[in-house]
Amino acid sequence: MRKDISTPQYTRSIIDKHKFTFKKSLGQNFLIDRNILDKIVDTAGVTSETGVIEIGPGIGSLTEQLAKRAKKVTAFEIDQRLIPILKDTLSDYPHVKIIHQDVLEADLPAIIEEEFSGLDDLMVVANLPYYVTTPIILKLLMERLPIRGIVVMIQKEVADRMAAEPGTKNYGSLSIAVQYYAVAKSEVKVPKTVFVPQPNVDSSVISLMLRDEPPVEVADETFFFEVVRASFAQRRKTLLNNLQNNLLSKEQKAEIEQVFQEVDIDGKRRGETLTIAEFAKLSNALLPLKR
Repeated sequence: MRKDISTPQYTRSIIDKHKFTFKKSLGQNFLIDRNILDKIVDTAGVTSETGVIEIGPGIGSLTEQLAKRAKKVTAFEIDQRLIPILKDTLSDYPHVKIIHQDVLEADLPAIIEEEFSGLDDLMVVANLPYYVTTPIILKLLMERLPIRGIVVMIQKEVADRMAAEPGTKNYGSLSIAVQYYAVAKSEVKVPKTVFVPQPNVDSSVISLMLRDEPPVEVADETFFFEVVRASFAQRRKTLLNNLQNNLLSKEQKAEIEQVFQEVDIDGKRRGETLTIAEFAKLSNALLPLKR
């Protein structure tokens, strides 16, 4: 029986055997802690009836633990040099498929249909490269894929922002964008010492369980997110200032003030004090002012 890929010695031997060198530009940090891997798979609730999409499998340490429990794993790997290594390390798992592609360019609905037809339980599980965390997560959420949720290891600071509550320093447009689609929860704090090479910052495992419906009703989803982004454009400025400078216009100041009165929200408040429900109410009322 071969050793776990995730042991420090085995990870090192794989790297040496294939003469692999880490590319900083791809944010490559391999996990060498079995306990953390188990926590990720446990948090995702992977069973023998689960299909898993993984992003950035590296040399396969997380992929291996997913494969031990899941019905099928399909992993996207952008680095051509890792494809033969994964073929070697995961040779014991015929139900694992590696796709050499940037997940941001992938037609995920078509791939899901092809790879996971007949499976009702689908999860995205990954140790994501820091530099591309937010675009990947927003793509997964906004495409409204038929998945139960997303469990990923990401930079702790970004996880804190995604799970933040109103009135806290981490709360912002990213918190609202993520929480509109999913229930976000920081699950496990992960020190930088459990990676090869060590990153400069600590990580967190975050779970994003998809909502059946958004928590609020908005008349125009695109405009709702425009209002949210504009409200946080300059964090120290009031809602009124931010909205007239970054979304509407100064000539509409009186009309914007009228809207604030109608929805009973003080225009002197700052974006981070508003709940998602208040943003929905505000964006619905501002919609007629959009040019």
